[in-house]
Amino acid sequence: MVETNKAKTLDGTVSVRALEAKPARNSIPFSPEAEPGSLVAQVNGRAEAMFASARGSHAWEHTQRVCRLCRHIGAAEGVDMDVLLIAACLHDIGRAYQDTSDGKVCHAEKGVELARPMVASLPIDEDRKANILHCIRAHRFRKPPLPETAEARVLFDADKLDAIGAVGVARAYLFAGEVGARLHNPDVDVEKTQPYSREDTGFREFKVKLSKIKACLLTREGARMAEKRHAFMAAFFERLQAEHTGNV
Repeated sequence: MVETNKAKTLDGTVSVRALEAKPARNSIPFSPEAEPGSLVAQVNGRAEAMFASARGSHAWEHTQRVCRLCRHIGAAEGVDMDVLLIAACLHDIGRAYQDTSDGKVCHAEKGVELARPMVASLPIDEDRKANILHCIRAHRFRKPPLPETAEARVLFDADKLDAIGAVGVARAYLFAGEVGARLHNPDVDVEKTQPYSREDTGFREFKVKLSKIKACLLTREGARMAEKRHAFMAAFFERLQAEHTGNV
């Protein structure tokens, strides 16, 4: 059932009905004659159309980077690349709902809900369909379930790698700007502050999440790639602290 309540966005209000109307096109059946490799391209195009309401920090460009990381890590891990890349295309399609609700809606759960009719129409077996939905549901850092398949572990790592390093720093401050956070808040205990608030700074994101990602990755290649990204990010925030205090 389509909801009629309104959710706040950056430029005013938009009805949730408008957000939910766009994915309806994805109920169109996939061609049963399509080659398996071409399914990724079909899903990619349909997924992109579902990001019209997404904020910059989780816009389609984030999904594209995650897909590229999945190709790299997935090849090293020897996974089902069609399952992996379809899930990667769809993993954040529910993100706009989480952002407009200030975090009350879980974007992974909403993503599974939105993806289910599209995945059901894919000409692949039921186990692979279930795996795609599991990958989407299990990609979050802060919330279970844990990734239980090789493809889900690769997607988890790819998504987290895009949250650290130079790109991660840029995205942290992009998100902070989206929620109206201040530039820096070393004078408060960020562990006690709330997300989607004035204190949800890039520094807070580093302390409560980004600094912990390196230790939580699940694939050998993902862990290897995280080393340099983490080092760059940690050095950035150390420098930020020094500049903020006027020491350099």
